[in-house]
Amino acid sequence: MRMPRLRRALFEGWSIGSDPKPGSTFGSDALGDKRLSRLYRRECHEGRGTDARSFKGPERSCSAAHWILGESVSNLRDSLTVQFHAESGSAPVEWLITDGPVGYEEAVAFMEARAEAIAAGEARELVWLVEHPALYTAGTSAKAADLVDPDRFPVHQTGRGGQYTYHGPGQRVAYVMLDLKRRAPDLRRYVTALEAWLIATLDAFNIRGERREDRVGVWVRRPDKGETVEDKIAAIGIRVRRWATFHGISLNVEPDLSHFSGIVPCGVTEHGVTSLVDLGIPVTMPEVDAVLRRTFEEIFGPTERVETPLLSRHGV
Repeated sequence: MRMPRLRRALFEGWSIGSDPKPGSTFGSDALGDKRLSRLYRRECHEGRGTDARSFKGPERSCSAAHWILGESVSNLRDSLTVQFHAESGSAPVEWLITDGPVGYEEAVAFMEARAEAIAAGEARELVWLVEHPALYTAGTSAKAADLVDPDRFPVHQTGRGGQYTYHGPGQRVAYVMLDLKRRAPDLRRYVTALEAWLIATLDAFNIRGERREDRVGVWVRRPDKGETVEDKIAAIGIRVRRWATFHGISLNVEPDLSHFSGIVPCGVTEHGVTSLVDLGIPVTMPEVDAVLRRTFEEIFGPTERVETPLLSRHGV
């Protein structure tokens, strides 16, 4: 009998085998937004039957369903190690900041080429910080009904995980191209590390970012709007091909928040969006970039600033 996807993933630490196949819906590609949590809930429900197999988690042994039911998804992520350093002797991660708007299709073409080169051992890992012109992207789980205003901005279909999201001026996008074979071939831990990176960055500005058990990304409470109100300040959407990651995170610094109204961001209707400036933090993009680099190094290891004009070629 074939084991359900999440239960198999829990056995293998989200590895889904030693080398995910390019193009497969789950193993190679798209994780983001609500998909992780939906898979947890689905497998939890399916596991209530007689096929709820036992496995050993950290210092425990129980059925997969009981383990999920007994602890919230956010607690599962909180319990994972956030240190995600490369193996000893690895070169520093290249750190590139591109000023000015970067076209979305150009960025994707470069990321795909770079991820292939990383997987083949022909290029170093890279974090690339960009801003895009105003646009919407549709992830692999996007629903047509969530594109509220299809004529407002260009819409790009993309292979990252998640649903609809907005990119535009004032939002820092970090494309993260890492070799998980040098770190840990474990997508749960990788997503947890990305969340921890964002939470640490927000903490540097005295903002408490939080995980949620039913949503991937980073959220802030808004008591100024109401006791139970919270807004999303950062999103995560990734792809993994031959254990090389691409796509990554976005952090709202000072975007025009009205631009999010043309979509249902990440398929979440009951919560809003916010930014650092919206929360009363008068910060510049270079200041945010400096903190992102420092907190990245705390979790992922050393970086090295590079100035290569990447978009002049889709190579390494």
